[in-house]
Amino acid sequence: MGKQVYVEIPVRAPLERLWELTQDPQNHPRWDLRFTAIIPAPGTAPQEFRYEFRLPLHTIHGTGTSLGTRGQGKATSVLKFTTRDVLSPIGPGAGYWRYVPGPDGIRFITGYHFSPGWGPLGRWLDAPLIRPALGWATAWSFDRLRLWAEDGIPPERALRAWLLDTGLRTAAVAGTLCLLIRRPGAGTALAAAAAVAGAGMLPAAGSVPRAAHCLRHAPDRQSSRPPASRAALPEPA
Repeated sequence: MGKQVYVEIPVRAPLERLWELTQDPQNHPRWDLRFTAIIPAPGTAPQEFRYEFRLPLHTIHGTGTSLGTRGQGKATSVLKFTTRDVLSPIGPGAGYWRYVPGPDGIRFITGYHFSPGWGPLGRWLDAPLIRPALGWATAWSFDRLRLWAEDGIPPERALRAWLLDTGLRTAAVAGTLCLLIRRPGAGTALAAAAAVAGAGMLPAAGSVPRAAHCLRHAPDRQSSRPPASRAALPEPA
């Protein structure tokens, strides 16, 4: 299934709050960029569900099973998912969440594997493009979740802040490059380089989610090892 995608972020919020925002199927798609909707099947244990990811001209559908457990101040959640949608960039996979309490809050951790979609093209694009893009989307989503849990910033507001921040940085770079084309010269080139560097390095506002706030490699084997309950989880229909 390729290299595991690993993302970790510290969240300074009670476990109960983080559990609510991540386990509620109505809250989950609000902060997680990878889903548009999660529809649970009533009365199933482990929980069966359908998921959707809406694209401009197509909606990807899939199914999954999940199981969350809590006890002694810790919590885990395991997941298996699959799809028959030929346009999905990912195929069957499995993952987990760990909620690890610490002195400053909760270490919220995920790790997941999946088989590439799109046939031979997907296998060719998986390592250089698809898996890094999903890793970025996961990390960005985790920071949006953190802002919601810690500061009460709704995910929709965080998205608007990120779009505004990204738009301003892009406009600054584009304007500088246009100036360089219109007035070439050593002085203009130096100013352009400084402007581009500033646009990339200028810190974002506190309400702007950033994937860079997440750890992308497991600090130890325990963090990257899926809970034992994942192996016993039924395969999704």
